[in-house]
Order: sequence, then C-alpha cells, then structure tokens
Amino acid sequence: MGCRRSAPGADVRTMTRPDPGAIVQPTLRARRLGLHTQHQPVVLMRTDCHVCLAEGLAGRPQVLLSAAGREVRAALFQVEGNSLLGPDEAALSETAWEMLGVTEGAPIAVTHAPALESLASVRSRIYGHRLNAAAFASIVGDVATARYTDVHLAAFLTASAVLPLDEEETIDLTAAMIGVGDRLSWDAPVVVDKHCVGGLPGNRTTPLVVAIVAANGLIMPKTSSRAITSPAGTADTMETLAPVDLDIAALKRVVEQEGGCIVWGGAIHLSPADDKFVRIERELDIDTEGQLIASVLSKKIAAGSTHVVIDIPVGPTAKVRSEENARHLAERMRMVAERSGLEARCLLTDGTQPVGRGIGPALEARDLLAVLRNAPGAPDDLRRRAASLAGVALEIGGKSEPGKGAALALKTLADGRAWTKFQAICEAQGGMRAPPLAAQTHPIVADRAGRVVHIDNRKLARLAKLAGAPDVKAAGIFMEARLGQDVERGQPLLHVHAETAGELAYALDYAVAAGDIIRVET
Repeated sequence: MGCRRSAPGADVRTMTRPDPGAIVQPTLRARRLGLHTQHQPVVLMRTDCHVCLAEGLAGRPQVLLSAAGREVRAALFQVEGNSLLGPDEAALSETAWEMLGVTEGAPIAVTHAPALESLASVRSRIYGHRLNAAAFASIVGDVATARYTDVHLAAFLTASAVLPLDEEETIDLTAAMIGVGDRLSWDAPVVVDKHCVGGLPGNRTTPLVVAIVAANGLIMPKTSSRAITSPAGTADTMETLAPVDLDIAALKRVVEQEGGCIVWGGAIHLSPADDKFVRIERELDIDTEGQLIASVLSKKIAAGSTHVVIDIPVGPTAKVRSEENARHLAERMRMVAERSGLEARCLLTDGTQPVGRGIGPALEARDLLAVLRNAPGAPDDLRRRAASLAGVALEIGGKSEPGKGAALALKTLADGRAWTKFQAICEAQGGMRAPPLAAQTHPIVADRAGRVVHIDNRKLARLAKLAGAPDVKAAGIFMEARLGQDVERGQPLLHVHAETAGELAYALDYAVAAGDIIRVET
C-alpha cells in the first residue's frame, strides 16, 4: 500500500498520535547495592541495558528514577559485562534507595531528568550578576528537593564566594531557605538562641548555655549543625552524650518538658537546604560571610526564636582575624536579622587560642561535663565564656538585670542547677551516655624550653581532623599548653587522640610537616 499524501494546506495535527497516558513505561528491577556515596543518589546500569539504550540515557550524567509515586534524581554510572548486574536491573546507592523507598526487585522507571531552570541563575551568578528573590527561591527550592548534584551545589557556593552576597541577596537567600522548610512556634514572648560563627577549636559553649538558660526558666530550642570546617560541631559533641536525631514532635516534647534542647538541625525540616550547603562547604573548606549569615539566621527564625546571641571569636588564626572584620560581620548579622524579624546581639570574643582543653567531639564533651559538674581542674575559660553568652540571653529574657547576667549564669553553674537541667534534657532526648575514649594517643612535645607565644588554631583544627574528628567521635586533640605558659624541653604541648594507628600516623606526619603548631620561644 502506498503512502497517502496530505492535500495542500491540510492540517497534519489531526493525525492520530499516541496518548501519553497510554504509554507503558519500561521498568527495571531495583537492587540494593550497599554503596555509600556521601549523600548523593546514584544508580548503576549495564551498558547494554535496554532501557538505557532505548531512552538515550547512555551519555547522561543524571536521570530521573520513579517508583510508587516517588521521584529521585540520580547520577548515572554504567558497568560493563554481567558480573555485577543483570540487564533488567538498576542498582541503587544507599542514599537513592532510602529516598525512593523501594524494596528489592520493585519496578523502577528510568527516564530523562527534566532540565533545571534555576541553573540559569547559577550561571548568571558565576558571570558576576546579582540575583533577585525569585532566583534564590528557585535555586533553594531545587536544592531542598535534592535536584542539585554536588557539582551544582559547589558551583553555586563558589559563585557566592567569588562575588560575595550583598545585603539584599543575603536577605533574599535567608528568606528562601526559611521558605522551603517547616517553622516552629512557641507560646512564649521571648525564645532565645545562641550561635558561634566558628573558627575557634574547642569552643563548645552551646550545651552549657542551654542548660543555664533553661534552668532559669527561659525557652531555648537549640538546633545545631554538624562540623563544617571544624573538628566538631555542637551536634557532633552532643551526640556523644545523648541522641540528637530528633524529629519535630520529639523536639517539641523535650522543649515543653525541660525548656530547652540540643538537637541536630539536619534531622528536622526547618532549613533543609542548609544541610546540603553545609556538606559541600565542608568538602570545599569554605564558609563565606553571606552564606554564613543566611545559614545561621534561617535556622534561628525557622526554630521560632525571637532573640539570638552571636559569638564572634576574633584572632590571627580564627575565622574572623581582625576586630574591624568582626564589627563588619556583627553589623551585617544584626541588620539582616532585624529585617527578617529577629533581634541579634553580637559579642566579640577572644579567638587567640582554643577554648578548654579538648578538640574533637568526645574530648569537648568531657570538658563541658567537667564544667557542669564543677570538677577540679575544669577549664575556667570555657566556664566564663559560656557564662558571658548565657548572661546576655538571661538579660534579654528578663531573668537578670542589665550587666548582671554573667554573674547569674556563674551562680547557676556553681549551685548545680545547670548540671541538673542538662541531665534532664539528655534524658528527655533519649538517655544520657558517656563519651568514648580513643584507642590511640601520642604526645607532641616542646623541642626547647621557653614560653608559649603562639597557637595556630587552623593548624590545630587540621591536625584534629586528620586524626579522625569529627567522624570518629573519640578522635581529636587534648591541649596541655596555653598561651603564656612556661614549658620545659620534652614537655607535652598536646596529645593526639585517634582510633587507629593509621589515622594517628597520618596526623603525626602532618604535625611534622606543618611546622610550629604551638610556638615556644626562649
């Protein structure tokens, strides 16, 4: 039969076409590979897979997985031969498996991933153009729903570092990060929070502040991050003492019962995009000003806070190196907070050396326990720093007269009320436990007699991370020396703690190559 041609001017759109809803999408069988990919969803398929060939997916870096009403974007990797996968199987990484919620052998449709319109804004930012609120909302929305790969996230963060976010962009990014998550509300006129911008090893004041503030009757629902560029975040340290992976219902129960909590913000949906940004910032070892402000304030506002106390350590090897830069950051933080409906009080604090003696989750936990228990030899610098921050919160909340908050905080520690409240919070979060001990320790000693004149916070943080912190909770550094202290040749300046001999050797190799981490002069 010959082909029938259309008459001139005929409307060819009247030709019969398949109903998209009637098309049966070919599927593959889900297989759990047990592959850990650092939170990035990944799917493995054979090079001769019929779906991959038929759909033209072979050259695609990303595909869309669909099953039982759920969709996940995943990076596509292909394997040769039949030793690992059958031709009708799709192997999922652990992250993809959990996000898709499938069972072994369940049917999965694999198709082209739709284009991400928000990437146009990322490219615009790379080329030096400012973004508006709509652009940030689109980017953050795609980030929160796991549509961005690690490459996309890194591109956005790098673009925000090369051309720092201005005031309006920071406000718009903050609003966008709040908008994609849940928000808490509390039946209280004042809800306080506290944050440290980081850069100072061992500065684990948050659990102490929460215990002091809650013991005096204020509400403090503290959601904390895991480490970004440091050897320990508050959530990492607190996790050695009590569960921190609480959902919103559990968080509310703890706060209603005890007045405060210390939980990991990533376990709840308050600022879901931030945790994805934080993970990539940690890999890149960057923490830019605008991103930092948006990260901090979005989580505080989402948690229902009305007031926040910001600790800004200042020192030559801290994150903020000069008083001028610290005052600039404080002013931007206050301004963005005010325009976002939050009152921020910023304190510039000493960042010339680590706080306490422990650096790393478990070692920092032991420091704060010593302070809470009023133990002999408890680090006084950590006690007084926490009291200063808690004092401001107590004054804001009307629990202390102006200028007398720190004294009330110290009294709350001394009389044991803070320790009682901390134990109660830990029990409410799931039960208190003892922080672990490292299997390996090794001293780094002074090569001469003299006085400690300089401590490099950045090198200390690097040393602790190479020893395994924060992933290995017991790993880190225990400080033996302080600025201004006289030491003898061969006297330990610090002890490196590690779980394995290999990690210990790795850290010690760095200590030799890094030069003076702690400088002693005669």
